[in-house]
Amino acid sequence: MGIKKFIGKCGLRLGGWTTVNEAPKDLGNAVCIMAPHTAIEDFFIGLAYYWYYDIKFKVMIKQEFFKPGLSWLLKKAGGIPVNRGHQNHLVEQMIDMFSQNEDTHLVICPEGTRKAVKHWKKGFYVIAEGAHVPIILGFIDYKKKRCGIEKYFYPTGDYEKDLAMIWDYYKDIKAKHPEGFNLDEQYREQ
Repeated sequence: MGIKKFIGKCGLRLGGWTTVNEAPKDLGNAVCIMAPHTAIEDFFIGLAYYWYYDIKFKVMIKQEFFKPGLSWLLKKAGGIPVNRGHQNHLVEQMIDMFSQNEDTHLVICPEGTRKAVKHWKKGFYVIAEGAHVPIILGFIDYKKKRCGIEKYFYPTGDYEKDLAMIWDYYKDIKAKHPEGFNLDEQYREQ
């Protein structure tokens, strides 16, 4: 067992987490939605999960976290610095990232922040469509102390229909800070 796998396994066990991994080994590249995302701990639980299952991944992290000293560590952990305030062709960069990597999950928190939002960012869907890769539904459920991957699908091109299915999947999953993850607002506005 490699060191990352060992650290991931120990971290999850010490935290009392059980895991689910229903992603086929031959799935290839994929966009993984990780939700809900309301606490900084979500990153570390997700990191432990990916290390435990020995799945290659990249994760977009706001560039403010990439400070001297921490930057190297975040990049080694799969972090991609993102400047959310500028037009930076991020979707195209992520699609291109898939052409340079194999069997890699791009982990995205569609809320785009740990605070409550009215709408998810659509980038995860556009990236998956553009790269012709599936979307994986990853989750961290604090109530049941479960995390993992239970479902995946290829985008149909009907964003609203696919998004309704995604929201239906997440409706019973409990965030660390439930007030920061409210799909009801999004359902009402459809």
